[in-house]
Amino acid sequence: MSTGNEVAVVGAYGHTGGFVVKELIGRGFRVRSIGRADPLDLRGAAAVINCAGPFATTAGPVIEAAIGAGVPYVDVAAEIEANADTFTRFAGAPIPIVPAMAFFGGLADLLVSAITDTTAVDTIDVAYGLSGWQPTRGTLTAGAVSRERRDGRRVRFTGGRLDYYRDDSPLPVVRWEFPGATRPVLSGFTMAEVVTIPSHLTVGEIRSHMSVAAAGELAAAGEREAPETFTVDVHVRTGDDTRRITVTGRDIYATSAPLAVEAVTRLLDGRFRGPGVASAGAMFDARDFPLPSGIERYPATVGSAGNHRLA
Repeated sequence: MSTGNEVAVVGAYGHTGGFVVKELIGRGFRVRSIGRADPLDLRGAAAVINCAGPFATTAGPVIEAAIGAGVPYVDVAAEIEANADTFTRFAGAPIPIVPAMAFFGGLADLLVSAITDTTAVDTIDVAYGLSGWQPTRGTLTAGAVSRERRDGRRVRFTGGRLDYYRDDSPLPVVRWEFPGATRPVLSGFTMAEVVTIPSHLTVGEIRSHMSVAAAGELAAAGEREAPETFTVDVHVRTGDDTRRITVTGRDIYATSAPLAVEAVTRLLDGRFRGPGVASAGAMFDARDFPLPSGIERYPATVGSAGNHRLA
């Protein structure tokens, strides 16, 4: 494994890749920018961050190259199926591999891990209060790949496992009480935390909820003009115990960059739990993991988690 400070970024010229490159440079790393069509040579690099979706196509080859070079691997995949593939295929890898180290997948996993002191919980709710969501081309392409793999099915995490099912009815709208504001969300808008969290925590059910405003813009798929604001509200229930943690910030794509770069920093300085595939909450100490600059965290609470009702 290299002892240098050069980090290879695959997909460096994309939207999220640009944020990652800037974050790395700001922290004193040297960057090896690798475009989608460039030869994949990781020799001499200290680590690699994969920002090139769709990850169903890119994750496997980049991880294999990382194993060949003996360097840690991090990606920002939000694709449920691609992340599940990584956990299954590379479980015994000789290098540390951290998939979904991003706004979707990694952030919720860190938040849950930070407030959970048991290995088994009953239910987890993750509500995304985005002001909107103007997707990048990469997001749209990755979403199309996932939809094709699902063959028209929806996905949920229930009964302790991923469940693919067919249902053509609209997702239910719920009035979700975020701190300081109530917003309509689509309940059952499943995101990547249904892979990251159960990889190290026994959970009966994980429910994801997305603001109606964000889901509508995602479906309309216009050009990205301005970054969104967001609130992520996480509720963890075990019996009569309910724990809640909430963060707010701006720009879901920019937020992924410091999460991924902090992961690489810890993989290189030894603050991680070992080789193989692990999510953020399993690979790192979530209570010690800093939130990206600009994100505000509300105090965690124990007890009532609010009243969320059908609209």
